[in-house]
Amino acid sequence: MEFFNDNGTDPLKPSLFELLAQEQLKDLLQPALKYVLAVFAQRYPRYLLRIVNRHEEFYAFIMFIVEKHYLTKHNSSFSENFYGLKRRRRPYIETDRASAAVGGIPAGEALRRHEIWRSLLFLVGVPYLRAKAQDYFEELGGGVGSESFDEGLDRRRVQALTDQACFRGRFRRVFKAIYPYMNISLELWLLVWNVAYLFDRTTAYRPWLNWVGVDIRRLGLEDFRAASLAAQKNVVSPSTRSLLARIRRLLLSSPRLMLDSLRLLLPTAIFFIKFLEWWYSPNSPARSLSTSPQGPAIPPPSLLPPHPQGIGFDKGSYGVCPLCKKSINNATALPSGYVFCYRCAYDQVVKHQKCPVTLLPARVWQLRKVMV
Repeated sequence: MEFFNDNGTDPLKPSLFELLAQEQLKDLLQPALKYVLAVFAQRYPRYLLRIVNRHEEFYAFIMFIVEKHYLTKHNSSFSENFYGLKRRRRPYIETDRASAAVGGIPAGEALRRHEIWRSLLFLVGVPYLRAKAQDYFEELGGGVGSESFDEGLDRRRVQALTDQACFRGRFRRVFKAIYPYMNISLELWLLVWNVAYLFDRTTAYRPWLNWVGVDIRRLGLEDFRAASLAAQKNVVSPSTRSLLARIRRLLLSSPRLMLDSLRLLLPTAIFFIKFLEWWYSPNSPARSLSTSPQGPAIPPPSLLPPHPQGIGFDKGSYGVCPLCKKSINNATALPSGYVFCYRCAYDQVVKHQKCPVTLLPARVWQLRKVMV
């Protein structure tokens, strides 16, 4: 078993951990983009609120353009190109592993049009359908929408009465019942293929790659040389081009340059957004480094001293009830801050309506269980 597939026999075969890493990067793009749009939509709701409400469609459109560019130019998806991977058209006759590790993409292994569109189906179409199915399932689960609670309650009641006698209602009930099993079956199916790829039982870590007709490889030395030569060809000499021609060439190549720059800009933006989310979270230790403009935090009140006419209280007896003198069972705190057994505190408040230590007035509804 070759866990990293890097023992010299096939150095261009990626390990399972590289493939899963690029999958995780792809899964981080959508929530990061949604978070950014939601933040800016609060400032510019007129322009961005509709995009936030239709985020799945907007994200699918953006990723369709990005993935199509990378598949056409780099023979890989965006996340695969970021991790130094490529897609090659599966050969009819597999060559020897030693000769297959030459690198580069021969003309017969470059992705053709139908391989690109099949790849787009599983890179963009299937994730979009899964996201819409998840949203629909959460909607059927009774999630609160933008309407008020009373209006939503009346709407669900009317909808429930209407759905009982129509096909749409039956479809909703069936979908709500079978969707969790369909989702977990798909995840288990993918897990089986991952384990099979890890133990070299299959050549693809995803089952649909065989239908697409491609396999995933690492970028070799020849790939980097070809990319370097292509970059040199795109550089225009000032002596051979006029200013107008250079500007026209720059305008035509700017969309491709922008899409290629996403390889570094998007992961950097994701890291920056996650860092800001951690920095401004309530439990972040970084918040203690900054001083509040309203002054220091108010310290908690000190424990009330025992009343001279109250029962005795020993500060050194931790975990002992002041009333029954036994270990505290089902700890309960009174408004005074002292902790007793629940039965002792309940009987004391019912009979005397005050704390036995401080004689502070107390009621039954003021008892608070203490989780220890």
